[in-house]
Amino acid sequence: MTPICEVLQLGCVPYQQAWDWQNSLAEQRGHGESPDRLLLLQHPHTYTLGTSAHQNNLLLSPDELAQRGVTVFHVDRGGDITYHGPGQLVGYPIIQLPRASDTLRMDVVGYVRNIEQVVIRTLADYGVVGKPIKGLTGVWVDTSAGEAKVCAIGVRVNVRAVTKHGFALNLNTDLSYFEGIVPCGIRDKGVTSLARILGAPVDEAAVTQCLIKHFGAVFDHAMLPTNFTP
Repeated sequence: MTPICEVLQLGCVPYQQAWDWQNSLAEQRGHGESPDRLLLLQHPHTYTLGTSAHQNNLLLSPDELAQRGVTVFHVDRGGDITYHGPGQLVGYPIIQLPRASDTLRMDVVGYVRNIEQVVIRTLADYGVVGKPIKGLTGVWVDTSAGEAKVCAIGVRVNVRAVTKHGFALNLNTDLSYFEGIVPCGIRDKGVTSLARILGAPVDEAAVTQCLIKHFGAVFDHAMLPTNFTP
């Protein structure tokens, strides 16, 4: 039987609240008390620093952060610093990974590759060629200015093999907020959005539906919309 993944479309959620939800739902999933779930949402202007982040990749002072209305969180995902904000499709899969016969790490690497494929297939629906880059995470596109990231990925997997955090796909994102950081600690590559690539704003609801479809196909889950709120 194809496993179920409940899809929660939650609107714009403050980062701390969404993080609390992830922790609670991951605990439930790890104890077999709930199904796999995919949380889809947006955040107010936020910078998050992962477990390998360098503080000097945050370029704004506390006063500048306050002026721009940006909050900052140090979080337990992998990776360096990234931005979340309006016009961005953020996905937090709370799913239990199958345990490999050798190490859990191999499952995590495969899981990240699968997320990349979900995003690459979604972009392809809009005629955009996304790609991974060896040695880096996320999904990238070729632009006239060079390779640019359109989707950041940072995850954590707990001791029960349940995932947290996830991906942030730039749709109609105000890219000026990336100027306040060194995105993902990478100085020689840019950041872009689907709207910038296409030269016009995109229908965020339509992109979301494409992504849900591809998530189900890549992860072999039946995607079940739900009105459940954590």
